[in-house]
Amino acid sequence: MIVLHAAFPIKPEKRSEALDLARDLVEQSNREAGMIDYRAATDVRDENVVRFFEQYEDAEAFESHTETDHFREFEAALDDLLAGEPEVVRFDVESAAELEL
Repeated sequence: MIVLHAAFPIKPEKRSEALDLARDLVEQSNREAGMIDYRAATDVRDENVVRFFEQYEDAEAFESHTETDHFREFEAALDDLLAGEPEVVRFDVESAAELEL
């Protein structure tokens, strides 16, 4: 499994536009083959940071995602939306288990 965590600092005046694009990206990405889960949320400490949590079955699914129109549309908009450098971390995971709280 491939897991990505990404944080995008968004210009305050572009927040609404960024959230609309993120909603569309999440909706369409969750329909992709090989996608386990794709989510976006705003950071509770900074509402202008949008965080993505992505889970793919494998590297092929991740690569396919990066070639979709909806991903490329979001990526193309980033130059205008970003207030700073995004942080993206990829995890290659052998196993995962749900924990009971």
